[in-house]
Amino acid sequence: MPYTHHLRNIGSASELHRISARHGLKSSSSLFALALFVLGAVSAFVSSTLPSIALADSPIVAERVGMSGERLALLDNNLERYNEDSRLAGQVYIVLRHGEVVAHEANGMQDVARGVAMNTDSIFRIASQTKAITSLAIMMLQERGLLDINQPLSKYLPEWSNMQVAVSDDSGGYTLQPARNEITLRHLLTHTGGMSYGTGRSAAEWQRANMQGWYFADREEPVRETIARMAALPLDAHPGESWIYGYNTDILGAVVEVVSGETLADFFANNIFEPLGMNDTHFYLPAAKRDRLATVYRPKQEGGIEAIPETNGMQSQGLYADGPRQSFSGGAGLLSTASDYAKFLQMTLNGGEFNGDRLVSRKTIELMTTDHLGAIEFRPGQGFGLGFSIATDVGLRGTLGSKGEYAWGGAYHSTYWVDPVEDLVVVYLTQIIPATGLDDHITLRNGIYQAIVD
Repeated sequence: MPYTHHLRNIGSASELHRISARHGLKSSSSLFALALFVLGAVSAFVSSTLPSIALADSPIVAERVGMSGERLALLDNNLERYNEDSRLAGQVYIVLRHGEVVAHEANGMQDVARGVAMNTDSIFRIASQTKAITSLAIMMLQERGLLDINQPLSKYLPEWSNMQVAVSDDSGGYTLQPARNEITLRHLLTHTGGMSYGTGRSAAEWQRANMQGWYFADREEPVRETIARMAALPLDAHPGESWIYGYNTDILGAVVEVVSGETLADFFANNIFEPLGMNDTHFYLPAAKRDRLATVYRPKQEGGIEAIPETNGMQSQGLYADGPRQSFSGGAGLLSTASDYAKFLQMTLNGGEFNGDRLVSRKTIELMTTDHLGAIEFRPGQGFGLGFSIATDVGLRGTLGSKGEYAWGGAYHSTYWVDPVEDLVVVYLTQIIPATGLDDHITLRNGIYQAIVD
């Protein structure tokens, strides 16, 4: 069933669990009775005030779509422990199956020092989760006949021609060689364009050019200008020959701007966010939403966590509320909520359509979620598509899931995946960098799959 109006956290499983704990209701029958009472009361209210909102995130709905509400509550308890142990401040996650929300939970604190609790509408820096959205924008432009992903990048950004590659030499340094292949848009979509985040053999040159790391929020120039200057720097590998994580998708963002004639922010807003109802997804935060932005934390050496005091840079709060607001990073620039991002992912699971609006064709989504690496080495049991990692062998990967699952995450320790076999969407958002020694992602994955009971 297409996902439509199922993203309100009314009568959620974890909220019922917390109520039952406060009132000493420990048995599953007592919890179920309480659930019926709360859902009945809420249903009466909703029917008179919000008739279009379905009570989808409840234990009853979980059972209807083949998941156990009781087992999902166990997952919520396990995730809450990370906050209680001061390994995280808090998190928001959302789980959809067959297009319906079976869990949409907010645990812990949005800001510990100010005593602000995490909410399901808290806003997070999603960093590299931006990449999938930029990749979709490129595919939308291909559908419109404005570009072809197999064409050279230099067709759209001419300065990216005649590239040089830094190759190690016997002295411990490097020499420059002409690139054997031209960079194509498909290379960039699959992270085989040959560039890192400025950390390869020629890192000193990239550093002198102020081109290191994924953070663009402090730049006082349009991203198109930054990417144009980047073209003068050496690549780390010959295009199309190895998987290297780096500026590939930021370059694609500049392509979107040139080909569409819009800023990346405007293209996203007009062509993706508005049709999907992603009303809380932005490159820079509107003033009215400032109080909803979750604080970024870091681990302390002696244990526990602390809010990062720095306001600028990759390991900082970032200039997303205050700053120049000039550069729209297609690789790592967006802010969003769990429910907004779930709408985007559900659209992909629906084959390019959401709530009656078609963004791209089913065949485009199939191409995006197919492994394009072939013999290029990536990770055991995984390949890479056009903006997503792809599970190619669950046994080799060694974690619960399904072949064909597509996924990625963000630098602030967020993650997401879509499992087409199980008709499942998962988004998990938190804010900690670096995420040293944390295993909450595997706790999340194990907890969700153990709750599938059909």
